[in-house]
Amino acid sequence: QVRLVESGGGLVQAGDSLRVTCAASGRTFSINAMAWFRQAPGKEREFVGGIMWNGGRTQYAESAKGRFTISRDNAKNTAYLQMSSLKPEDTAVYYCAASLYGLGSGAPVYDYWGQGTQVTVSS
Repeated sequence: QVRLVESGGGLVQAGDSLRVTCAASGRTFSINAMAWFRQAPGKEREFVGGIMWNGGRTQYAESAKGRFTISRDNAKNTAYLQMSSLKPEDTAVYYCAASLYGLGSGAPVYDYWGQGTQVTVSS
């Protein structure tokens, strides 16, 4: 089992930056990739981006390219989502997910999920 705990969400203004963190525990050696998804009120959960645990290859949704950066610290079993130039439409609950198999944009790829952290961007 892998446990994921997100932190770092909050209320920011449009144009601000924010970093959210995902700390993994348990059988972390089994993780192949980690990703960030988000879900806004009334909308489906959507892929933001992800990173391979070994090698660091990343994949981003079009909406995240150029503004969001995903990184990881293997020694700390932690993944990060650095967000800049935030917009009100980035308001959502941000979820961390871990895959035992690989990196992809679909939710079924991921085996473990965190509880989410709220990010609110005011205009």
